[in-house]
This record gives sequence, structure tokens and C-alpha cells, in this order.
Amino acid sequence: MFLVSCKSTKGSNFYSAKSISNNELKEIELKNWFQKDYLLDTIPGISLDKWYSQNKKKSKKKNIIVAVIDTQIDIKHEDLQNQFWVNPNEIPNNNIDDDHNGYVDDVNGWNFTGTKNGSYIVWSNYEYVRIVRDWSVFFKDKTESQITVQDLQNYKEYQRGLKMLEQKNKYYKNWLKSLKHIINIYPSVKDTLKYFFPKGDYTYKKLDSLYNTYKVNNKTYKQRRDDNDTDLGALIHYMMVCLEVNQKTLADVQDQEAQIDSTVNKKLNINFDERIFIGDNPKILEKGYGNNNICSTLEGVRSTKKHCTKVSGIIAANRENKIGIEGFSNHIKIMPLNISSSGDEHDKDIAMAIRYAVDNGAKVINMSIGKEFSLNKEWVFDAIKYAEDHNVLLIHAAGNDGFNIDENPYYPSDYTYENGKEVSENFISVGSTSHHLDSTFVSNFSNYGKKNVDLFAPGEKIFTTSTGDKYEYDSGTSLSAPMVSGTAALIWLYYPKLTVKEVKQIILDSGTSYDLEVILPGSKDKKVPFSELSKTGKVLNVYNAMKLAEKVSKNKK
Repeated sequence: MFLVSCKSTKGSNFYSAKSISNNELKEIELKNWFQKDYLLDTIPGISLDKWYSQNKKKSKKKNIIVAVIDTQIDIKHEDLQNQFWVNPNEIPNNNIDDDHNGYVDDVNGWNFTGTKNGSYIVWSNYEYVRIVRDWSVFFKDKTESQITVQDLQNYKEYQRGLKMLEQKNKYYKNWLKSLKHIINIYPSVKDTLKYFFPKGDYTYKKLDSLYNTYKVNNKTYKQRRDDNDTDLGALIHYMMVCLEVNQKTLADVQDQEAQIDSTVNKKLNINFDERIFIGDNPKILEKGYGNNNICSTLEGVRSTKKHCTKVSGIIAANRENKIGIEGFSNHIKIMPLNISSSGDEHDKDIAMAIRYAVDNGAKVINMSIGKEFSLNKEWVFDAIKYAEDHNVLLIHAAGNDGFNIDENPYYPSDYTYENGKEVSENFISVGSTSHHLDSTFVSNFSNYGKKNVDLFAPGEKIFTTSTGDKYEYDSGTSLSAPMVSGTAALIWLYYPKLTVKEVKQIILDSGTSYDLEVILPGSKDKKVPFSELSKTGKVLNVYNAMKLAEKVSKNKK
């Protein structure tokens, strides 16, 4: 384990890594590693357990609402019971907008991607597909010299989108071709392997040994696929390729083929427009489109509930029922706002969901969503500022692309990439860390940015709620953001008079700094100081945040 030295720095503890053992975390014992404290447990968590073990106060607010802008959710999950916001002014299922907020029967939230027939959108275009479709009429086949100054920025974004579309089309069509090939050849592969493994007990290692015995050449998979090779070595190699990507059965391959087929023919298809099924006008902001089904399960339609269920569990899973996991507080109530499908979110839905959250009492908005393009970013900027005007904090996952979001745009954001300025002071962007306090401390998938990532929080190997009363591990900045959202909610529960700017600054100032070099996400082994990957150079610390909030709150009196 690490030996540490700590010294006082502005608003945080500063830990200097000296040594570490090779002992791995034991999953069964440390499912909540991210809630631990470095000094007490030698685990670089967020110190939530430490705060609870020492806190003797009762919260001043009865409840606080955290809106989760995400996918659908498993509202029946055992560990989320009694943890959902209930609209007090809406009578369920009477088909009347009782509270006159523009949404009919919105008892627990709203599904902005609900369809006219009561279903939901599963597949949607990527945002760059929408940009190419909408802007082709202005920019197709034109050179930069033909573009006016006022249209130049959009023209460049169109060109960036067109390039992305061409790259992704090529990539996914090739992938789809491979999957169709595997499905076609799979029966022959299985029959052949039965000769060597009658019980089907082969592993990658065993197949590799067999392959080296029987291969007749050193072709790549793509070469064998295109040449339609069926020699023994090739058949063995095909199964090795499947196992390499964790596709152990024909059903696994077929499921992947169905998803990639939908990517090619829906998400990347300019002629596919999912808004037809919703029935709204995507070019204007309006209330009331979608439906109130935030937890739909329809036969023959792929479920979209898992992501939001995972995110919400981190924030508000019941702390007192002695099952599953523990969220930040039972006084946190989740307001599910569905805008996400497989593809990119619409700026209209992002903006309207933010406004819905604000208008219906949310204090914190979690957005574990993201995309590299934004067709109507001004709508989102205005919504973010609307939230700021109403003292509401927005927390955003920094993304899982392993790139610098100071240089590569990532949305939604409060940062205008055109002039390099922030439009608000109520927006926090969160990157992901692991439990390894070494060069792999920052998750290799995490986006970063000295200007546009505010701080980091645990997001790797996180045990949380999943659909069907299940629990599972997952990784992503999507799981880092709700840790900050839960912290913000906890601060306001105890210190409700703090402003949104104060809560944001408390979270940023109170984080933990770690003095170590880490591998730069997206690189093989390039090392940089951890402090250079975010604005604060810190990791979320709930204990410190609550102590600082108490101090700031006392000074306001």
C-alpha cells in the first residue's frame, strides 16, 4: 500500500505517492471502493464513508431533487424504491395536464424520445449525420472561397462532420461485413472444432496452440475473410477472433451484427430520421412532445433502461435497506428525464430537459451524455444560463474518447469553442479515475482538458444498480459525474442557502490533489502530471466538500 505525506494546500489535501504493493483490490470486499478515504483506507475514493462516520447533524432540507438526463430507467429496481421524485400536482393516468406545465401525466419525469404511439426511440442519428443532412443544401460541393464570413464557421463544422461520416461509414460497413462473414462460417467452425474439443472446452490459448500447428499462412483476418478461406488454420483463426472480442456464442455474434447493422442503416443513414416517430418539429423549441413512459418494456423492442439505472443508483440508492449499494442520501429524489437512445442526443431534447428540470424543482442536473458535434448549441447555452438564473447546478460527464476536450469539441458544454469563453458558472465537467494510485490512475478512456474538465472522480470498475434488480460493475465518466451530482445534492441538503456558484466552487476547491505522473489517456505510455489534465488537478472529496460548505455557510450569516 502507499505511504503518504500530506501537506496543506488551498482547500485540499495533497498526497504524494511513495510506494505501492502489488496486491489487487478484492472485488467481493471492496464493491464500494470509490466511497473510501485515502488516509483511512489507503484507497483513493471520494471519502463519503468518512463523512458519514463522523457526521452527527441532520439535514436542513427534507428532500432535494436531482434530475438525471439520460436513457429510460428501471423505476421498479429494489434499491431505488422511494427514491424517485413524484410530481405533487399531477394526477396519474387521467390524460390531463393537471399542473399546466405543458406535460400530460408527468408523474415521475418525462420521456422526450417517446413516440406518438407510446413506444420509445431506440436508434437515432449521430449528430454529424444531422449536420450533413441539414447543411448540405448550403455547403455541398462548395469550396471555402465561396463561403461568406458569417457562414464560415458552420461550413468548417459541415466539413468536419462530412469527414467523420465518411470515416465511420467505412469503419462500420467493414465491421458489418466481418460479422456477416462470421455468422455464415460459424457452423463450419463449430463442427470442425468438435473434432479437437468434443466437449467444446476450448480457450483462446488452446486454439492459438492448435492454430500454430495447422495454419498454412500468416494472413490477417481481413485477408482470410475477403479470400473466403476455409482451410483448417483459417477456421481456427475465425473462432480466435470471436473469443478475442468476447463473442463466445453464435447468439453473441448475431446480437452484435444486429447492433452494427442498425448503426450503418440508422445511426449513420442520412435518410433515416427518428423524429418522424416522435412527431415533433425538431427545428423549434416546444413543450409536450414525447410521452410519460420513463420505464417502458415492449416485446421485440430493445430495452434502453440500463444506463440511467446505473447512474441513478450511484446518486440515490437506498442507504438503509441493507441490500445492494448505498447512494449519497435517502433524501435525494431522482427525476428521470429520458433523451438518450443509441446514437446522439438532440440539442432540442437537452435544452427542453434542462428547462423541465429547472421548472419542476430540481437543484442538480446530472448529464452523463455527450457528443462531438452540436447542431443547435445556442439552445443548450440558453438552457444552461436559464438554470444558472434559477440557482441550479449542472454536472456533465467529460466523455470516454481519451482525448483533450480543449482541442476536440465535446457537447453539451458551457464553453464556446469559437471564442474560448464560458457562458455560465454553474457547469462542472468530470473525468474518470481508477483505484490504482500509479501511472494508470486516470482511466485510459477518460477525456481530459486543462480548460474544460473541472475535476476527476472515480469512474472505473464501479459497482452499481442495473436493470431487473441486478447489480454490476461498469466503467465510464458516466459514473464519475453522478458522484459529483450526489455531492452537490448532499451539500444543499445541509446548507440550503448556498448559491450555485458557491456550491460549484466548494466542490472544486475541496478536491484531493495527488502528486504523481499518469499515462495520458489515448496514448500508449506518454506520462504527464495528473495536475495538468483538469482545471483543478483534483479528485472529488465529499468529506472536504462538506467541511468547506459548513465554513462558507457560517461566514454567510
